[in-house]
Amino acid sequence: MAMALRPIDNALPTTPERPKKQTKVAVPMQKQQSGLVNDENQAPLPATADFAIDYISSENLKPISDPDLKIQSLSEGFESKDWVKVCESLNNVRRFALHHSALLAPTLENVVVVLVKAMKNPRSALIKTSIMASSDIFTAFGDGLLDSAASNAFDQLLLQLLLKASQDKRFVCEEADRALSSMVQSLTPLPLLQKLRAYASHGNPRVRAKAAVSIASCVAKMGLEGLKDYGLVSLVQKAADLLNDRLPEAREAARGIVMSVYNAYTENEEEKLRENEEEKPEKQEIWLSFCQSNLSTIHAQSMVKITSSQ
Repeated sequence: MAMALRPIDNALPTTPERPKKQTKVAVPMQKQQSGLVNDENQAPLPATADFAIDYISSENLKPISDPDLKIQSLSEGFESKDWVKVCESLNNVRRFALHHSALLAPTLENVVVVLVKAMKNPRSALIKTSIMASSDIFTAFGDGLLDSAASNAFDQLLLQLLLKASQDKRFVCEEADRALSSMVQSLTPLPLLQKLRAYASHGNPRVRAKAAVSIASCVAKMGLEGLKDYGLVSLVQKAADLLNDRLPEAREAARGIVMSVYNAYTENEEEKLRENEEEKPEKQEIWLSFCQSNLSTIHAQSMVKITSSQ
């Protein structure tokens, strides 16, 4: 009996012929610009010109020799398309802030707007220089940045600093941390605390943590009256929320807030009891009573646990 032939569709696939390799032709590379030629006997040059920028510390910034004339051309540098010139203008802003602040004061709002714009620039040298300039402006003008004229610009500056402090670029992040610290040291705590409040609930956990650190620093500078003006209950409630935050930095800041409020509140209550010649309860009893009156049971327990471990 003859075997049935296998239908052609069920035939095993044939292996396609491998393509022949193309002969490689060596193409000579174009010579680089004379200033960027790689010479095995020379150290490699930096990939970008960012390294040409000098990051001058505040104490090394010298006064301007002709400040009255220089202030008139300051804005021209800001509008330059050459980022190096913009950096030079930002360093001049720093000199004006530290040594000729009266000349810079009339244009303070516009200067802060320029700083914010520079911080949004993708070039790291501009970002870092503008952050350094913001630190010097905090030192020079303090609460003047919270005046109605400059207040909106300050809000934008604060946001940018919190964002930059939340970055992965370490040298930008560290500079922004220093600027935020300068801000806390230079401005009155209560109005600054009111500015920071919204960012403690920011959707970005890193921004939230950086805001919490600044809030803790503000609270540490305040006495009980200032804390009461802000709102003791709202402050400890926010601290209770931050104690459950994802990031350790936010949780540590929350513990700092709790300890500052605890010390201010219990010392005041003890003083009142002494004045009335009443029997003085333990600090923990005073604190427990306050927390139980204003927080949920679980949050009150968290607060007492923090203070009792100190």
